[in-house]
Amino acid sequence: MLGRQLREALVNDAEHELAAQVDALQVYEMCPCQDDFCQSFYTAPPPNGAFGAGHRNVALKPAWSGLLILDVVDEMIMFVEVLYRSPLD
Repeated sequence: MLGRQLREALVNDAEHELAAQVDALQVYEMCPCQDDFCQSFYTAPPPNGAFGAGHRNVALKPAWSGLLILDVVDEMIMFVEVLYRSPLD
């Protein structure tokens, strides 16, 4: 369900190239913060420090009342920030 919600939010924001990546995304590593409202995850190895050149944030309007923000590097989704959402499915 999260994949569908992510894809729909990207299409709604005209981020079609990123939307095309959603089906191939895999969870590389969960966010280490341990906050009970966070279900964020890396889709590639985490950077050593900041993401650096070619990085941008994509703040989306999710289907729930929380936050959905992507870290994109060179037009590849690297981190999916999922906050204040019911448990991932």
